[in-house]
Amino acid sequence: MPSPAPSRPLRVLHLEDSELDHELAATHLRRSGLDVEMRRIESEAELRAALREPWDAVLSDFNLPGFGGLQALEIVRSGAQPLPFILLSGEIGEDVAVQAMRHGASDYLLKHNLARLAPALENAIAAAQAERARRAADRELALSRQRLSELAQHLQTSIDSERAAIAREIHDDVGGSLVALKFDLAWIERRTTDPEVRQRVQSALETVSHAIESSKRIMHNLRPAILEQGLVAALQWMAARFEKRTGVACHFRSSHDELPELPAGVPLVAYRTAQEALTNVSKHAQATQVTIDLTLARGVLSLEVADNGVGLTREDLAKARSFGIRGLHERASTVGGTIDLSSDGRGTTLLLTLPLTAGASAPATLGGDDEHDPTSAWGEL
Repeated sequence: MPSPAPSRPLRVLHLEDSELDHELAATHLRRSGLDVEMRRIESEAELRAALREPWDAVLSDFNLPGFGGLQALEIVRSGAQPLPFILLSGEIGEDVAVQAMRHGASDYLLKHNLARLAPALENAIAAAQAERARRAADRELALSRQRLSELAQHLQTSIDSERAAIAREIHDDVGGSLVALKFDLAWIERRTTDPEVRQRVQSALETVSHAIESSKRIMHNLRPAILEQGLVAALQWMAARFEKRTGVACHFRSSHDELPELPAGVPLVAYRTAQEALTNVSKHAQATQVTIDLTLARGVLSLEVADNGVGLTREDLAKARSFGIRGLHERASTVGGTIDLSSDGRGTTLLLTLPLTAGASAPATLGGDDEHDPTSAWGEL
């Protein structure tokens, strides 16, 4: 391994009770071409005091009066920035040497054979530098992942806010205009006897009614108003509509007839997760039965959607963990939740776990169910 080639002398702390052995080690290092600044200490108190300063490595005798090499190693390794530690002793058993290496020692040498001291020191310092670089890279990677997750959550929250705003605009402006137009057409129909005009009015009324239904459906996909009735009622309605639309038996069970007030974002996360799961069942599972279980226990809300379909292989699971499943993971994480997807070859189970902690932002929504929401404020016109 190449020398670290520092631009300053190597600072080496030498734990040694013999001045002669200290000078001998320093001489071997300098004869090897290393620019070394060494300090000799011989007690635990001196070691702890010296470690407040910056050092490149620590050399340590194994046997010291009232103090040992393994104890010194423990002190050095417990520091904020662990240093390369080399045992340098007159006699040390193989078992002790192995124990020291397992506890983090970089190397061990015998005092009567110091020819390997310089290479061992250089290798230990280079290895420590590489380890510090790796840890720094790991910290940077973890920070990048955290920032990416925060960005994804922020984007989902922003999308949800935008969708809610669009839904309000559709309700207030488009919806109001369509309802007014429908009343005007109905007024014209009541006051004309011309068959051709009445036929045109009927055609226009059908078009307006279709536009109103489409607007309801769009508003529901943007922001389901059914959630205002509570999560239990919303999931009951979703299960009933799914069964009616697909012909697949869908059973909904809940531990509560009515849930207590949930933290912001939690109902929407649960609703959209169930919606996405049912959409996947209808498209891929070939199931004849689906069960939705909603449970609240010990401050944790759990939603399980299970089917008896064809199940998923490892390849299917790997493929499924693309943007759809990743989106569910990110959405769940906005309220501190987790998603688990499993399959035993005889069906698939999606489990959403949500700890009920306040303060999570409202997540983004997913498109999906084509049925409009019966609780739309427009009513049946």
